[in-house]
Amino acid sequence: MRVVVTGGAGFLGSHLCEALVRRGDAVVCADDLSTGRLENIEHLRHLGCEFVRADVTMPLEVSGTVDAVAHLASPASPPDYLRLPLETLAVGSRGTENALRLATQHGARFVLASTSEVYGDPLVHPQHEEYWGNVNPIGPRSVYDEAKRYAEAVTTAYRGRRANTGILRIFNTYGPRMRPCDGRVVSSFIVQALSGEPLTVYGSGDQTRSFCYVDDLVRGLVAMIDSAEAGPLNIGNPQELTVRELAQLVLEITGSSSAVEYHPLPQNDPTRRRPVVTRVRDALGWSPEVSIEEGLRRTVQWFAARPDAVAAAALALRGGQSGADRVRPAADQLPVQAQPLPATEQAASAQV
Repeated sequence: MRVVVTGGAGFLGSHLCEALVRRGDAVVCADDLSTGRLENIEHLRHLGCEFVRADVTMPLEVSGTVDAVAHLASPASPPDYLRLPLETLAVGSRGTENALRLATQHGARFVLASTSEVYGDPLVHPQHEEYWGNVNPIGPRSVYDEAKRYAEAVTTAYRGRRANTGILRIFNTYGPRMRPCDGRVVSSFIVQALSGEPLTVYGSGDQTRSFCYVDDLVRGLVAMIDSAEAGPLNIGNPQELTVRELAQLVLEITGSSSAVEYHPLPQNDPTRRRPVVTRVRDALGWSPEVSIEEGLRRTVQWFAARPDAVAAAALALRGGQSGADRVRPAADQLPVQAQPLPATEQAASAQV
């Protein structure tokens, strides 16, 4: 099987590329490295993972057989989509259409990595797939929310024309290869705890999230690629955890004596988030296996092995602002830098 993974050098994308390569698939990893990192996939390049630096908002041509396209490309953390608002909308619209065209040209399976953000700040709890959501289309989070809602709409339209498409709505996911400065609550809490900084919680800390370990999530992505299921399917860990409870877990696992500081909740941050996962369990036989305690231990170990990155992220967070599931960037926070490429790849276009 040959699979094209857009956004394949990012957090989720690199884990998906690894899972596919390790089961024997040929993988084309397409990424513009605006938020992804070459180091995430470097260990896969001698195992059959082909990398091309490509902007999915431009037409993507792949020669040879393509059996599936997994569309994960998108700025996905608040510092990224606040820094790249127009690019986020373009990836969700033109990028999704280009990925869909590539799949249909090859008669390939197409899987969209959507998000629980399509539910906005939900008025229904827990969230099931029939719920339409409660979204502010012009709020600070709107570019990401609306980009994914459009991506779902165009994917559904292609399925109406007999394309083999599927949609997964991904809830909060964490694990190794998260960028320490990505602004999400798990990475931010770990960085602050390891650095002896106060863990910053905005709101009362009673806001809830459901955190899924990346290996579990990727198993679901692979199962969706292998299926003909249309979705949308929620995928995430249905165990609900308050942000305060998460902070205490991180402190216990890191052994940190950091304090916890509370500040007002930013605009439009959802107060509760938990998936109903009955459909994905029935359709794909999927359920999470890694406990939050074990997943956090693995993630903390990965962060602790990168002290320089943790120190840099801690410095950035001192001027930031935390939300229920994020730390918002300070105005002077350094943007994510693309990793340098070998000379042969500097000239690579969106053609494989």
